[in-house]
Amino acid sequence: MLAGVKMEPSKKFNADVTAQLRKLAHDLSNSIETIIQASYLLNQSKLDPPCRKWVHMIEAAADEAAQINRRLREILRSQSGKPQAAPPATRRRAS
Repeated sequence: MLAGVKMEPSKKFNADVTAQLRKLAHDLSNSIETIIQASYLLNQSKLDPPCRKWVHMIEAAADEAAQINRRLREILRSQSGKPQAAPPATRRRAS
């Protein structure tokens, strides 16, 4: 998995590739955030147990996708030589 991936300093991506990947990661973040917000709103409505199960599955998958995207962005930040910011606090949603 990507969690343990460390790039050697001599193995940098091409600057154009890094820029394209950063844009894609940003766009992916926007899409994931839309899914997270929509599933939150669905969870606020009266759902029968099977539907609530599906909403929880969507939430879990979206959270995992967001974590993967954050790791990708960390790798891309390391390519630019910029210091890495502390990871944002994990959000907790009411169920």
